[in-house]
Amino acid sequence: MDAGKLSICGEESFGTGSDHIREKDGIWAVLAWLSIIAYRNKEKKVGETLVSVSNVVKEHWATFGRNFFSRYDYEECESEGANKMVEYLRDLASKSKQGDSYGEYVLQFADDFSYKDPVDGSVVTKQGVRFVFSDGSRIIFRLSGTGSAGATVRVYIEQFEPDASKHELDAQVALKPLIDLALSVSKLKDFTGREKPTVIT
Repeated sequence: MDAGKLSICGEESFGTGSDHIREKDGIWAVLAWLSIIAYRNKEKKVGETLVSVSNVVKEHWATFGRNFFSRYDYEECESEGANKMVEYLRDLASKSKQGDSYGEYVLQFADDFSYKDPVDGSVVTKQGVRFVFSDGSRIIFRLSGTGSAGATVRVYIEQFEPDASKHELDAQVALKPLIDLALSVSKLKDFTGREKPTVIT
């Protein structure tokens, strides 16, 4: 943003921001939605039913489809098991190839994500093991906080749904096949001993 290459951004916990109001994503999102709702209702007369945020979102889904998203956080895992799981996934990703079958999903690519900063050219590696499928669905495994308090394993699950009849499903229902695949592929329970996540977003 400081380099003038970006003016709007978002992040995985649904925050949104812009280059004119930094680190205040909740405020920015509220103001953005108020602007949209004010515009959509500017021709409404007193007593008429107003267009709501829900109406706008559902119209968007009907036109462009819906992206279902969830994040599973497993906090304070034993570092040894969590690290072994990530190393196992890195090895699996390196051996995987386009066209491999993962249950009902067909692999597009798998890698260990790295990011090159377009401003200063610096590169950050090992930012998450990604499995991306031919329909655009993806699961990402990321490890953080490997200190004495334990590690946090984060699993990101996302899938595009063009079928309007499924747009109002609960995300956990819509994503269940992909969630089950993520837990199976990672052998998360075997490596961490965890039966369920600490937090589901």
